[in-house]
Amino acid sequence: MNYGKNNLSRRKKNISSKKRMKKKRVGVRFFKAMVICILLLGVICVIGAAVFAKKIIDNAPAVSADDILPKGYTTNIVDVNGTTIDTLKDSDSNRVYRTYDEITANNDFLPHAFVAIEDERFYEHNGIDLQGIIRAGFVGISNGFNFSEGASTLTQQLIKNNVFPDFINEKGFDKVERKLQEQYLALQFEKEMTKNEILEAYMNTINLGQGCLGVQTAATRYFNKDVADLTLSECAVIAAITQNPTRFDPVKNPEENAKRRGTVLGNMLEQGYIDQAQYDEAMADNVYDRILETSAITEDKTPYSYFTDALIEDIIEDLKDQKGYSETQAYNLLYSGGLTIVSTQDLTIQQICDEVTSDPDYYPTTEYGLEFALTIHRADGTAENYSKEQLKKFISENIDSRNPLVFSSEDEAMEAIEAYKDTLNIDEEAGDTVDENYTITLQPQVSFVVMDQATGYVKAIVGGRGTKTGNRTLNRATAESAAQQPGSCFKILSTYGPGLDQGQITLATPVEDKPYKYESGQEVHNSNNRYIGWTTVRNAIKQSINTCAVETLTEVVGPAEGYEYVKDNFNITTIVEDDMNQALALGGITNGVRNIDITAAFASIANQGTYTDPVMYTQILDHDGNVLIDNSVPSTHQAIKDSTAYLLTSAMEDVVNGGTGTSARLDNMATAGKTGSTNDYADRWFCGFTPYYTAGIWGGYDENKSMSGMGSWHLRIWNTIMERIHSDLDEKDFEVPSSVKKATICRKTGLLAVSSCPTVTEYFATDELPDEHCSGHVVSRPSTPSGGSSSDSSTSESSGSSSGSGSGTTTTPPDSNTGGGGAESGGGGGTASGGGAESGGGGGAASGGGAESGGGGGAASGGGAESGGGGDAASGGGAESGGETAQ
Repeated sequence: MNYGKNNLSRRKKNISSKKRMKKKRVGVRFFKAMVICILLLGVICVIGAAVFAKKIIDNAPAVSADDILPKGYTTNIVDVNGTTIDTLKDSDSNRVYRTYDEITANNDFLPHAFVAIEDERFYEHNGIDLQGIIRAGFVGISNGFNFSEGASTLTQQLIKNNVFPDFINEKGFDKVERKLQEQYLALQFEKEMTKNEILEAYMNTINLGQGCLGVQTAATRYFNKDVADLTLSECAVIAAITQNPTRFDPVKNPEENAKRRGTVLGNMLEQGYIDQAQYDEAMADNVYDRILETSAITEDKTPYSYFTDALIEDIIEDLKDQKGYSETQAYNLLYSGGLTIVSTQDLTIQQICDEVTSDPDYYPTTEYGLEFALTIHRADGTAENYSKEQLKKFISENIDSRNPLVFSSEDEAMEAIEAYKDTLNIDEEAGDTVDENYTITLQPQVSFVVMDQATGYVKAIVGGRGTKTGNRTLNRATAESAAQQPGSCFKILSTYGPGLDQGQITLATPVEDKPYKYESGQEVHNSNNRYIGWTTVRNAIKQSINTCAVETLTEVVGPAEGYEYVKDNFNITTIVEDDMNQALALGGITNGVRNIDITAAFASIANQGTYTDPVMYTQILDHDGNVLIDNSVPSTHQAIKDSTAYLLTSAMEDVVNGGTGTSARLDNMATAGKTGSTNDYADRWFCGFTPYYTAGIWGGYDENKSMSGMGSWHLRIWNTIMERIHSDLDEKDFEVPSSVKKATICRKTGLLAVSSCPTVTEYFATDELPDEHCSGHVVSRPSTPSGGSSSDSSTSESSGSSSGSGSGTTTTPPDSNTGGGGAESGGGGGTASGGGAESGGGGGAASGGGAESGGGGGAASGGGAESGGGGDAASGGGAESGGETAQ
């Protein structure tokens, strides 16, 4: 063995080299292991990510193309001609849908503007823009990992808004999950929908500021035009908004919008959607001055009309009753469902009603009422609430005990509020705060309803006068809380209508106006506190004689029968069983009556006795145009016979032709109606009709202040409105049905006349024609009242039969004309000759102007309590109720 130096050195080197090789091999193996581990880890991560992504995608909501369409739409109320009357919208439904073809009817600037600024590769990608994602990633890294640049496509934005509407509240993992699902769904929808369909849904979805959802609403708000008519410049304004509707609001921030509008137009030029000339013209457009002017016009702060308020209430109830919706569901559908409601409102008639009822010249005075509520939040955390009733008590005790919530001016009302607040120990320095709510309203107030009696269609509603301050506020025409005592209007519905319908009375039936008491012993009063003796049912209606009505209900019809007619036949919804009493004759009912209800009741008389439910709309169409509710054929029932309806109509023609409602008479149109008033004339009513329309008016103070001595201002309003409504209509008379016949009768007894009888021609139901002859009369000449003219009271009426004594003994009531203006005369004296039922003449009773004549000097000359009179019969005063309903 060689142990030489050289040999040993070589052996040492070999051993060292082997060690190095061994170490190297170990390092290689470790590196390979690390690479394999990394690769395995990568594969595991990829698989895990894939499994994770698949799980997220599997949890994606199952949606169809319909699900990415916007959900909330504006509801349109239109008239029978399709003209928009009003729109209903919620905060998430101020949207009017337009198809792609409608949007691009004149040009395609708008969709190209959105593509140019929001998704320039829209027409190239399949729902996900990979180039955009990579670009956004590089930009984010270069900006210090600030990933502010978005890469969402229009398809993704559409899905985010309509499938994931709560995206704004997402955090952490939820955001990642939604983003992956959004991208997956974008790929799916791009396979199912065309690019134009996606653009259509997008343009109808997006928030465009000022509460506008979708491009049509924005076009109306900013430019007051249809979206198809927008110019290139205007399209760029709208497209500039969508990224940040607050920052780029063209009304509030026109400078910011202008900058982004320039970017939109620049992108459109660069991407080939417009040429240089179009770009230059659009950039030169002074569009923002135009927006400022238009926005002042289109800003929607006007409350809904009283008609729309009532329509909303009606539809919500119908959706609940007919479709089984809850209150919330009905509300959401109405305000966000994009419905089309075909209203019965006539805009021309409504405008007439609004103009007349808002004219202060028609009112006897201008005063102010007050609604009030106040809450004091004390510094110690407690709260104290104060109501209108407490304010009323304070004013009554310290300022005005007679009319504590009626003021001569708005300033006076405010002074009363401040005086009351001074008593409440409010210490703002100590930290007390006050929430105060008050409304000052014009007084006296009014409500007015117009119906087409043939169809039941409500043509106009006035729920009050003065500025309407909110939606669905107090509607004095339709709200149960605004129901008022109807006074003598109820005589027709509760007493004379049922009596005629049951054959218990005729218009010629004698009734005695004499002192009469309720069962309680309280006396029934006429408004003039006088009695005229024997008269007829016709004249009792004409002169609105209280005693005759109460006696007829009590002793002939019966309160129970009258109640049933009011409740079931005439469909007065506010009546209750406690109202089944004698006061029903004069409208003394617990809860009062709504104007729309009593107008519908009188419309049934005008409609030959057929009651029709008031109709405020004929159809409700859903967003796709399908009929949701068909209301074109309303519910009807026979309230009274057609003969009864005509007899009442004939008698109520006398009311306006010489009775208590003369101020309501139309010049060239047949008119019938009934007046009504309550204690101290706190409520004034007139319900009347023509062959075309029925209308009811209520006038009074919200606080029931007396209007004694203020005249018949409500009749002038009714007359003015109806004259204007009928100005272009052909003159008509009321049609006499075949179930009604005329007969010449004795004016004193209502029986068939003999030669000695003062006669008149009266209408009867054919099955109620008198078949018994009068037995005759012995009639003395009446004494001549001081200052009056002498005339033989036995002078016959329309028949012209001779005066003088008749044969036989007197078996009829004494002649009520003795001593001047009697029942049939309407209280008129004088010697002008009168006529029969059809004459409409005006003489005194002694000269032939009986109840049937429609005459009566006093009434014809403006007398009668309803005409602001209240004098006695001899001076022309009628006998309208003026204090019975509360007794």
